[in-house]
Amino acid sequence: MPEAEKAGMAANTEDLALLLDVGREAGAIAMRYFGQNPEVWMKSGQSPVSEADFAVDAFLRETLTAARPHYGWLSEETADSEARLSAGRTFVVDPIDGTRGFLEGSTSWCVSLAVVENGRPIAGVIDCPALGDVFSALPCKGARKNGSAIRVRKPGALLEVGGPKPYFDELPEGWRERVHRVQHIPSLAYRLALIAEGRIDATFVKPNAHDWDIAAADLILREAGGHILDASSAVPFYGGAITSHGALVAGSGELLHAIAGVIAGTES
Repeated sequence: MPEAEKAGMAANTEDLALLLDVGREAGAIAMRYFGQNPEVWMKSGQSPVSEADFAVDAFLRETLTAARPHYGWLSEETADSEARLSAGRTFVVDPIDGTRGFLEGSTSWCVSLAVVENGRPIAGVIDCPALGDVFSALPCKGARKNGSAIRVRKPGALLEVGGPKPYFDELPEGWRERVHRVQHIPSLAYRLALIAEGRIDATFVKPNAHDWDIAAADLILREAGGHILDASSAVPFYGGAITSHGALVAGSGELLHAIAGVIAGTES
């Protein structure tokens, strides 16, 4: 193996260890606010943000940028800066993914942490402190939940798929009868992690997901045998000037290609 490749793999491993440690502490901070009626404000589009989001974001920004001062920074709760575009690697984080569920008392929220290089995630962690679960992945090293390897499940007669209802109406014959729409999961990152661990089969993702919602989950799902695809059946690019995405699908095998065809039709 070339020395440069060895060095890159070592850096990935070190970054993952950092994300795991910092993610655990960030989750503990979020838990101090969970169920305690934190102060809430409404962002554009009527999306809530709470003092818990800001507290976790401040901790992540201070801790991660101190550990890797030459990395760029992209977070849902931090004003974006073009300075990150010149960085070789960038932290892409969502302090609390699933804030609405967090505020309603749902346990299905998480801290989502990724390191992105050349448009793709090279270390990813989804820490779900209210559930006691941690998902993680490195390229070519597999995906893990709480230290144990995870894998997408083989398709059965009934397929469990998440996402907005209108997409389900566009499923082709042969698939429509097999697909069951699962109950809404507030955190997109956690929904993608459920596919990675084989608890559900796939999901539609409505337009306007952002890098911080999906970068960590993308790597975890890919290492578990699945993919996230856009309407052109291409994988998303992360860390660029544009951080939002059109409609996406996530899953594996023939089902993934079937639902990719649905969003290809709706996005055309």
